[in-house]
Amino acid sequence: MSLRFLIILVFCGGAYTVSAQQLSYEPLNPAFGGNNFNYGWMLSSATAQNGLKAPVNPREQESSLDRFGNSINSQILSQISRSLLRQQVDAIGNFTEPGTYTYGNLNIEVFESDEGLVINILDTSTGEQTQVIVPN
Repeated sequence: MSLRFLIILVFCGGAYTVSAQQLSYEPLNPAFGGNNFNYGWMLSSATAQNGLKAPVNPREQESSLDRFGNSINSQILSQISRSLLRQQVDAIGNFTEPGTYTYGNLNIEVFESDEGLVINILDTSTGEQTQVIVPN
């Protein structure tokens, strides 16, 4: 009975054909060798998943009239501050002369060095300081 079963099994099993194919891998991302047509789909998918929003520039939301008004205000304030500084400089003296000057909360130290005229500016209220070097 086992021989008969084996013969039936061979005939039945022989009726089925077995096929195979070679497996190959191709990446999706075009940057790694994938199809170039996947680029648009990958970009839109990444954009849809991105929860971060770019900061909005307030100047882009201003109208032309608002920008013009802000520009006029800035120019007027700049001219006033230049005028006040000119009056203070005339009262203090010439910054090209070595020495230490006080202008409100600012301590200004002027001296000559090998690099040129050095102006150290210290804001006594905040402790911030900067240095300006005017080359010879």
